Amino acid sequence: MDTDDRLGLEVVDRAPVGVLVTMGPEHVVSYMNDLCRRIFGDRPTGRPTRVVFPDLVPMEQLRALDHVYSTGEPLQIRDHPVTMRFPDDAEAESPERERFFTFWLSAVTVPERDRGVLVVSVEVTDQVAAARRNRNLVEELRRTLERYGGLVRASTDMIWVTSAGGGVIEPSPGWEAATGQPWEQFRGRGWLDAIHPEDRPGVEESWSHALAEVPETFESLFRLRMRDGSHRHHQLKAVPVRGDARVMEWIGTCTDVEDRHRREELLARAAAATSDTLRLDQMLPALAHVVVPALADACDIYLFPQSAEPPPGIPLVVERAAITVRAGLPVPPPLGEVRFRPEGILGRVVAERRPIYSRFDPGRIAESVAPAATRDWLEAARANSQVLLPVLVDGAVAAVIGATVCGDREPISTDDMEMLRQILDNADALLSHAVRSQRTQAVSLALQRSLLSEPPEVPGLDMVARYRPSSAAAEVGGDWYDAFVLPSGPVVLAIGDVTGHDLSAAVTMSQLRNMLRGLTLDRQEPPEEIVRRLDVTIHTLYEETTATCVLSRVEQGEDGGWQFNYTVAGHPPPLLVTRDGRATYLEEATGLLLGVLLRPRIGAVVPLPPGSTLLLYTDGLVERPGESVEQGLQRLRRHASALANAPLDLFCDQILAWSRSEARRDDIALIATRVLTEEDSGGG
Repeated sequence: MDTDDRLGLEVVDRAPVGVLVTMGPEHVVSYMNDLCRRIFGDRPTGRPTRVVFPDLVPMEQLRALDHVYSTGEPLQIRDHPVTMRFPDDAEAESPERERFFTFWLSAVTVPERDRGVLVVSVEVTDQVAAARRNRNLVEELRRTLERYGGLVRASTDMIWVTSAGGGVIEPSPGWEAATGQPWEQFRGRGWLDAIHPEDRPGVEESWSHALAEVPETFESLFRLRMRDGSHRHHQLKAVPVRGDARVMEWIGTCTDVEDRHRREELLARAAAATSDTLRLDQMLPALAHVVVPALADACDIYLFPQSAEPPPGIPLVVERAAITVRAGLPVPPPLGEVRFRPEGILGRVVAERRPIYSRFDPGRIAESVAPAATRDWLEAARANSQVLLPVLVDGAVAAVIGATVCGDREPISTDDMEMLRQILDNADALLSHAVRSQRTQAVSLALQRSLLSEPPEVPGLDMVARYRPSSAAAEVGGDWYDAFVLPSGPVVLAIGDVTGHDLSAAVTMSQLRNMLRGLTLDRQEPPEEIVRRLDVTIHTLYEETTATCVLSRVEQGEDGGWQFNYTVAGHPPPLLVTRDGRATYLEEATGLLLGVLLRPRIGAVVPLPPGSTLLLYTDGLVERPGESVEQGLQRLRRHASALANAPLDLFCDQILAWSRSEARRDDIALIATRVLTEEDSGGG
């Protein structure tokens, strides 16, 4: 039932506040003014509030109406949120949103009618939003102050405040405690006096530049003099404090970064030590010198064979490849092979593939915590701690690095162990490459040496062979020689080279050498015919291979003298040195590389006078960086001529000694044959 016209409230129809009247204990809505209808919608009267406003009136508001109705006491509900689709919003289909209202409730009595409750509402959305913003600003400021206070509390030993002109304007108890520089010396530009003299000019220049340019952050790294006179690296970080578009002051912190700087310096040294060489025999001692004395008093490095896991109970033989100790300690045990039991500490490192740390009573080293090969030295050096770290290559332990601290020095710390691990991690790729290269070289050398046998003993001739691998430890080439006697009597001499410096070159070398030997034994034809057959094989099976050789027979001619029957396939020419010192390159039978089928091979026969020396060699003997092969050939001719009458062993060794004085990146193989005179009586 609509009762608006009988309440006598027409006077508030146009009021600037929302007005609503309920009647009786059921709080029947009896009146709503225009503003109330515009805000909350044109809702029906004559029904209970809970029915008219089911979306807006929660239970606590109904209880508030009950309280005012029953007691007559007024109530105020402040900043109450209301969420709905408000009819007075600008958009007809506006979404629901939250607005805030304050409600005043008071009892009213209508003549000849029941008592009721008068509800007056005022929207306070803008005021609540403003208050919230203010509270947020206050909270943000509070948090900022707390953070700054925390920063100051955490950095009290190095807070640094200057004027806009760059002079210190506030004391810093932390600075004074660390440097011993009192306020009177610290203030203004006095702080610069505590910086190491070598660093001071650079700091002054960069600080002046910052004052002029005003970057967002100023940073400087320098050594700062400590109270005890030592210097430690510190990092200064400062920011400008602005006001009214100008710099008011600078504030910052000065942090001790000596440990960080030390770590970075060690890592840089380790990187330089491992990047300068790919040779394991140079890399490992270089790493040991980085560790000593920065992190430890001694560092020894054990190099493991390719399989570091022997059968249970079988001792493993490893190589102590490097050891470095600081001055003043006993002489370390010698390098070389050592044996250890799998159940010992080195065996544990291999089995567990992790670092193992041990602490000792100086002078008393338990058998279980130190390798037997170094226990006596550890006791003599009064070691107090040691860590053994594995170096893994392809999942297996390739090396173990041991770092030891002795005497009264603080034992190895967790930070020191982490530093060692980081050094190894950074060097992992280069160490792995060096280990693999060394293993490849060992296999290649074993293959080569299994094929490079001693020349045969032949009456009337003296023969000496030599092989020297490249001076680069990671490089093994395809150089080879061969010497054997045919059933018919001639001596076959061969020498060759397969391009490459790896295991593949060594394997190809062995295959070509064996094929040439087989062809020579199968068909005792002239050397040029045999090499022509080898050309066909190489052209068919080894298209990507570049190889050279000299194939020859040293045989007796019709006059009973010795002669040299030979052919050359892309190889340096043989050198003939007579006993009077004349040295001549034999170039009559020179041809192209092996595998080329463009033209037939040619051969030549040259007499070998008594006392003469015939030298076959590979190009590593005459090639040097930065000069032509012709220069190398002329140099070899001069040396060989000077050695014409030297015993053949000495002749070969001196030739190699001359080449050894140069840094070589190629192998050298040579075989020398001397025709004995009657006076030699079969001697050399």
